[in-house]
Amino acid sequence: MNDNLLNDKLNLETARISWNELQPHFARGAAVYVSADLDLIQTARLMADDDAAALGELMKQGRFGVVSEEQAHRFLAANQAMWAVVVAPWVLVQPCTGE
Repeated sequence: MNDNLLNDKLNLETARISWNELQPHFARGAAVYVSADLDLIQTARLMADDDAAALGELMKQGRFGVVSEEQAHRFLAANQAMWAVVVAPWVLVQPCTGE
């Protein structure tokens, strides 16, 4: 798939959703945190392209990775609204900010 088509597909598949609705994905270990300072679509693109080097660097920085128990509890307690996009079998989640 060419770059523009994949970016368009990811944009169309991005939705705002509550953390509560994402919990089944967390329970199966498929919810992946994306820091609010990152572009969700660009990060999803790195996943789709299997760019292990770039994703590994983001993981080292704590800006990307499987949602931890601590994060999940915080998101649930705050009734956190999230942006989410699927890059099968993963669901990338990013807290909505400034709203």
